[in-house]
Amino acid sequence: MEPTVHNRVRELRIARELTQEQLAAAVGVSRQSINSIERDRYVPSLPLALLLARVFRCPVDQIFKLEKHPLKEDHA
Repeated sequence: MEPTVHNRVRELRIARELTQEQLAAAVGVSRQSINSIERDRYVPSLPLALLLARVFRCPVDQIFKLEKHPLKEDHA
């Protein structure tokens, strides 16, 4: 099972009083992309994650969290 990425984009956007449209314009993507990221339906590319970190003025690892899932053992 692959790790899952969760994020705080919505929380940080609201704290900075930005709309999805404003954040999208600041990082050069569509509002729909921001919506998909906030709903954990889309994991952004590294360049986009870095742009979000720049807008939010915090490290990428304070925006995105990698959750590891235990690997299933093969019992052959």
